[in-house]
Amino acid sequence: MDPNPLSLKGRVALITGAGQGIGAAIARVFAEAGAYVALVDRDGAGVANTAQQVGLKGGDAVCFDGDVTDAFAMERIVDRVADDCGRLDILINNAGIVLDARLEDVVDADWNQVLDVNLRGAVVCARAVIPHMLANRWGRIVSAASIVARTGNFGQTAYAASKAGIVGLTRTWAREFGPRGITANAVAPGFIETAMVQGVPARVMTDLIKRTPARRLGRPEEAANVYLLLASEAGSYINGAVVGVDGGLLL
Repeated sequence: MDPNPLSLKGRVALITGAGQGIGAAIARVFAEAGAYVALVDRDGAGVANTAQQVGLKGGDAVCFDGDVTDAFAMERIVDRVADDCGRLDILINNAGIVLDARLEDVVDADWNQVLDVNLRGAVVCARAVIPHMLANRWGRIVSAASIVARTGNFGQTAYAASKAGIVGLTRTWAREFGPRGITANAVAPGFIETAMVQGVPARVMTDLIKRTPARRLGRPEEAANVYLLLASEAGSYINGAVVGVDGGLLL
């Protein structure tokens, strides 16, 4: 057994939304910690690029052009990874989208799409991986919540609702699977330097940075390191938690 409690040597991790941003950073950090990483994203070119980055650093990765809302496709991906590797230990539910609108402008199609990807997608993936975790009586499910699940945010009715739902799922799964060696936790990032925040108006971003005690945006690797803690033996007694990575903005 590796004496480093943050090591993922011998572990197999499935990471969704791995084509860019925090998901890509998680893939790199996990691979550096020794995990075999299976990467999923609807952006086939993006996820292939992430896999290439992992490989260039000596890590092991396989990538799939996949949609977390397609239950049949995700079951096939999960079963293939588990069959090829003999196990599947870690699920990172990172896939997510944002379609902003004030309540009076929210249309059903956008509401449904955000909830389908951000919330139902997490259920689809967890349902597919949990039999493999139960078979080994060991597993980690870490899902992407958000600071807006706690604070709300102007124009983000659907997104905030989906991320609050992640918190509810996480705490439910922690109760259901904790006695069987599987933990479920969530990470709630604030504003991280990713493509998702590039559309925020400059004046709004300036105000956010001023209100953040750290006085800056977070880096994807800073969020990825928290995922590593929760996925490793170092986080073995953390269950049902929602860990903020927001530079103190929630204060």
